[in-house]
Amino acid sequence: MNYMQNGKNILLHVCCGPCSTSSVERLLAEGWNPVLYFSNSNIDTKEEFEKRYAELLKVAALNGLRVIKDDYDHASWLSAISGFEDEREGGARCLICFDFNLRRAAIKAKELGIDHFATTLTVSRFKNSARIFSVGEKYEGFEKMDFKKKDGFNRSIVLSREMGLYRQNYCGCEFSKDERGKCEKTV
Repeated sequence: MNYMQNGKNILLHVCCGPCSTSSVERLLAEGWNPVLYFSNSNIDTKEEFEKRYAELLKVAALNGLRVIKDDYDHASWLSAISGFEDEREGGARCLICFDFNLRRAAIKAKELGIDHFATTLTVSRFKNSARIFSVGEKYEGFEKMDFKKKDGFNRSIVLSREMGLYRQNYCGCEFSKDERGKCEKTV
């Protein structure tokens, strides 16, 4: 059973409220009907997970969109990336993380009868969209949407400020947080 009436339905994997802002804006402008899927077991603590979820709810409310919250299962995510903890940000650990989250989104889209899905991960100037696409394209229904295009990253900053959203300074996992902390100490 399809979730919505027309063929422009899309499940949007969302990493956080700020990244969802310009991504949602673009999808709506292009005529899509997005359902937001918050699936981020990579986030280092349950507290941070809930904080990012709360910010997403603000964006969803402003746009009249439904949010589906996946269970937080950091232990499964840690198991998936086991052996890659020391990889640099953007390396093999991140590819495994992308796969972990996109696989869950693909399963959820199918479960809901939604034929298309995409991810807000591509809005970040710190993430290589082509690498995300290389992971996502193995899943049926994945849409290669580079939300960085059309000034998406900068637009997300503007919209986040306008909405008063908490904007984190690391991707989510403890390894990206540690790497960010080391970089800030050397500056």
